[in-house]
Amino acid sequence: MTTATVSEHARPPFWRDERVLAVIAQIIFLIVVIVVAAYMYSNMYHELSRRGLKPGFDFLKLEAGFPIGETPIPYTPGDTYARAFLVGVVNTIKVSVIGIILATILGIVIGVARLSTNWLLRAIATVYIEIIRNTPLLVQLFFWFTAVMLKFPRIKQAIRLPGPIYLSNRGIAMVWFKPTESFSLWLIFLLAGLVVATLVFRYRSHYQDRTGNPGYPWIFGSATWLLFALVGWFLVPGAPITVDKPVLAGLNFKGGARLTPEFSALLVGLVVYTAAFIAEVVRAGILAVDKGQREAAKALGLTDFQMMRYIVFPQAMRVIIPPLTSQYLNLTKNSSLAVAIGYPDLFNVAGTIFNQTGKSIEVITLIMGSYLSMSLLTSLFMNWYNRRVRLVER
Repeated sequence: MTTATVSEHARPPFWRDERVLAVIAQIIFLIVVIVVAAYMYSNMYHELSRRGLKPGFDFLKLEAGFPIGETPIPYTPGDTYARAFLVGVVNTIKVSVIGIILATILGIVIGVARLSTNWLLRAIATVYIEIIRNTPLLVQLFFWFTAVMLKFPRIKQAIRLPGPIYLSNRGIAMVWFKPTESFSLWLIFLLAGLVVATLVFRYRSHYQDRTGNPGYPWIFGSATWLLFALVGWFLVPGAPITVDKPVLAGLNFKGGARLTPEFSALLVGLVVYTAAFIAEVVRAGILAVDKGQREAAKALGLTDFQMMRYIVFPQAMRVIIPPLTSQYLNLTKNSSLAVAIGYPDLFNVAGTIFNQTGKSIEVITLIMGSYLSMSLLTSLFMNWYNRRVRLVER
């Protein structure tokens, strides 16, 4: 009996073991992929070398020789192609990060309005979503650039808004904050306040979980950080930040912050377009929460805002986060349409480098690698946040 039982449960030979066969199949597939890729690369390398176009990235060390209209980092035509490409990457990251933040805020507002009991508000949100989602993004970018930004008055007759903010066909000029020599000292207080505020936040959260009483961790943490910021402001010599206002000097504004028409049109277009999709994601997430949760919140006497803030939205986040990540990735990749309106993003600058050097394979590889890196970093952060939300729910 014992011998029969042991032989009955003995593992089969490796050529019949499904787990071993699965591993072997994956190894064989990986070897085939590597061999095919090596063959394609070798074939490409020999063909390009035969035509005198030996592949390589040495061209990145050569002088670029072309100007870039918008440079968030120092750049001159005498810099290298690598520096020019970096400018394009930074421009893409800038418009993507700002666009993601603004699109998220607008999308949440529109998504909640889509579920409003007010008929007019709900109708406006519905019309916005249907029109924007069913119109190509490229058409919208042309509209914002040619029909809005370039139709603003000339700089001498710029529209002045509170702030002050000036709107003209040269772009948008607004008040900005300029760091002084004392800013580095004040930054030490800000960092120290951030560390202490984090500790206070954790302590109040632990107190709230242990006792069940409201710990107000966000309020205490924010108040701690603001206290350090105020103390540092008065202790450092002179104000660490000054207000820099735009002033019309000649044919353009000086001082403050200036957004070019290309950047403004691209940012508005990406925000308006992506927010329509985020609004539907938010609406679906809210509707996925059981109706009984809302009824229980109302029975407890919570207001609509409190119900949304403490009951509905925390539970809806587990449904919202995965598709929201896709929308963030789409916004980043859609920024490549900036080439149509002349904004010097990654794709635009890389196109200029390709036209001057003829290094098609290398430039395309850099473009793909850059977009892939940005997408992976975004996905990594959103997956971390998704796990964080699920952990809080348990």
